[in-house]
Amino acid sequence: MNDIPIGVLFSILGVLILLSGFFSGSETALVSLNRYRLKHMVNSGHKGAKAASSLLARPDRLFGLILIFNNFVNILASAIATVIGLKLFGQTGIAIATGALTFVILIFSEVTPKTYAAQYPEKLAFPAAYILKLLMFVFYPLVYIINTITNGLLRLFGINKQDNNDSLSPEELRTIVNETGSLIPEKHQKMLLNILDLEAVKVEDIMISRNEITGLDMDDPWEEILDQITHSLHTRLPVYENNIDHIYGVIHVKKALSIISNPHAGKEDLKKIIVQTYFIPEATQLNQQLLNFQQNKRRIALVVDEYGDIQGMVTLEDILEEIVGEFTTDPADTLMKEVHKQDDGTILVDGSANIRELNRMMGWYLPTDNAKTINGLVIEYLETIPEPGTSVLIGNYPIEIKQVMGNSIKTIKIESQINQEDKSD
Repeated sequence: MNDIPIGVLFSILGVLILLSGFFSGSETALVSLNRYRLKHMVNSGHKGAKAASSLLARPDRLFGLILIFNNFVNILASAIATVIGLKLFGQTGIAIATGALTFVILIFSEVTPKTYAAQYPEKLAFPAAYILKLLMFVFYPLVYIINTITNGLLRLFGINKQDNNDSLSPEELRTIVNETGSLIPEKHQKMLLNILDLEAVKVEDIMISRNEITGLDMDDPWEEILDQITHSLHTRLPVYENNIDHIYGVIHVKKALSIISNPHAGKEDLKKIIVQTYFIPEATQLNQQLLNFQQNKRRIALVVDEYGDIQGMVTLEDILEEIVGEFTTDPADTLMKEVHKQDDGTILVDGSANIRELNRMMGWYLPTDNAKTINGLVIEYLETIPEPGTSVLIGNYPIEIKQVMGNSIKTIKIESQINQEDKSD
């Protein structure tokens, strides 16, 4: 090597430094690739993505290959730098060459290429994947030997190689959705998050309580039944006799209208189009019930407790509203009948109002852990049926009982939340 001109040695050293930077940057670029974007590009037929994906399928072999060449070029560069130092400065040149080469490799072979690769991984990873695949094919025996020895040493320490688990938990998915930024519109982000939250909500949390179910009582006079069907705001109605506990099934209003258009029609004609009742447990999670509705081709179900007693009713639209929000766009329509705004800014709320619906429509954060209605929330908190005029603070919301009827609260007054920073998620 002493016979090689100094200019040639500098050229070889420069090439080796560039190669070191290539291998260092390639490693960082391949590791920095977004695995899910990479899978999408592979499915789309991107050749560079396919090459990178095949290398990442066996990271032990990939790292073995890169480190073999990276260490080889770095050691060779050190040897050449030592020769150059000896030629230029004698024995003192060894120290000079060591210090200078360390600085050069650190800047041009490590920090700079790795920083670039971390910021633009696809620009470097995909072209580099072709070269690395070729090197893997040529030097596979050497890579295999190195990996065999490495894996053997790991097993001696009780470390077993395991397959990568790329599955995400709901919490991780929620984080990904939140960090998409402007890539996904805010409204769509909220819908995706609501889908993830379905498993945390049960049917009993959103059901219409049994005392609020609107249905057809076959004990009513025929004229009242006709009037109810004609002016119904619902597409499906439960049909019962005397009370909801003696239910026949569910009737489709559109089909009922075609029957009652016949002047000779009667109750027996309506009973012919009644669909069998679909019962569901109150503890069913919403994500599961959404699938149940689809599998059973149903859109409405009656909710029963562990004793089989009817507790309420839930529809497909109720679950969809948990995902997309209220279907209506008119603020006057979305304001529930149980809510009445006062001139002083306070809100009068019917005791039977559902807490989840109130929170969603009014932007409140009242607790929904146990009680489902405002009446239940206040009674649970006070552990007694309060007298009118009683005031209580729940979730930083000042609440005053305005009217009590029998064993339940009829009307309460709610003021704005005292500390807006204490809102729960």
